[in-house]
Formats: sequence, structure tokens, C-alpha cells
Amino acid sequence: MSKHIRREIATLKKEILALGAAVEEILYKAMKSLEERDKALAEQVMEEDTVIDQMEVEIEEDCLKVLALHQPVAIDLRLIIAILKINTDLERVGDLAVNIAERAAFLATREKIDIPLDFMKMADISKDMLKKSLDALVSEDSALAHKVCGMDDAVDAINREMYITIQEAIRNDPTRMESLIHLLSVSRHLERVADLATNIAEDVIYMIEGEIVRHNVEKYM
Repeated sequence: MSKHIRREIATLKKEILALGAAVEEILYKAMKSLEERDKALAEQVMEEDTVIDQMEVEIEEDCLKVLALHQPVAIDLRLIIAILKINTDLERVGDLAVNIAERAAFLATREKIDIPLDFMKMADISKDMLKKSLDALVSEDSALAHKVCGMDDAVDAINREMYITIQEAIRNDPTRMESLIHLLSVSRHLERVADLATNIAEDVIYMIEGEIVRHNVEKYM
């Protein structure tokens, strides 16, 4: 690898980490606005999404420049392709954070629903998956990426429990259906965050091992 492309790739890694940090922060704020019923914070999350959108565009442009100028091959090519895909997935996580904030803003104007929904645990696992997947990218650690893929089951299980709990709550009190559906949406958005973190981990595995592991559950074991 030439010094020039090594420097360019190092820059791309820094940029994708910065985007990841921004996405983690906006997701944290979205969950905080939900937990604290803070409509103002939820609205702040919606506004900050434009920054993430701009970062995503800049990273894509930088990746395309490296591809055009250096014509990388082998692992360098796979790394840049992975960063392009991860860039898109991170922007989608930002969109999901906005969706959660929109639900939080609505719920903040309604009477609080007191049923056992552990959104914070679900969010913590999803955020940990996101962080570990990016760590795996930077350190080129396929074992860590495989571990992230295996963590998705825990989030799926919580999402199923949420669905059952909310379904029962709607049955018991149909007058609060609208608020309960918003809560169900939060669960689905968090489950999707975990899915995107898994996508990122799968791209890291491809980058390092040159093997596509999507749809192959046994590879996570």
C-alpha cells in the first residue's frame, strides 16, 4: 500500500468514527428525551440530524475520490466499499433516532403509561453493538465483528417481549391505543438499530475475511 492511499484510508477511518460518535450521541439524546419526557430535547434531535446527513455525504464523496485516484485492490478495495456501506447504515441509524425523538415528542404531551417496558436495556445493547462494530472496523478485528452479530438475538427477544406487553395493554385499555402504538414503534426502531449494527459487523467480516456472511447464521457461532 502506498503512503498516499494509507493516509487516505486513515482519514476515512477517522471520518467514519466521527460519524459513528455523532450517531451514538443523537441516539442517546433521543432515548433520554423519551425517558425524561423532554419534548425540547426531542426537537433538538430532529434538528441535529442535518449534521449527520452532511457528514454522510462528505464521507461518500471522499470514498469515491480514493476509488477514482488510487484504484485500490484486495483488502484496500474491500475496506473502502465497507466504509461506503457503513456510512449509509450509520445515516439510517440517525434517521431512526429522529423517529424515536418524534415518538418521544408526542408521548411527552400525553399521560404517562406505566407498564414494564425496558427501552433503556434495549437501547444499551443496540448502542454497544454499534460501538463494537465500529471498533472492529478500525482495529480490523473479525472476532469482535462476529461477536456483534451474535448479540442481535438479545435485542430481538426484548422486542418480542415488548410486542406482547403492548398488545396486552391495548387489549386492556383501547382508549390509550395511540400512545401504546408509539411505544411499540420505539421498540421496532431500536430493533432496527441493532439490525444495522449487525450489517456493519457483517461488512467488517467481509472486509477482513473476504467472505460474505449475510444469511449464514452459523458463521456467527
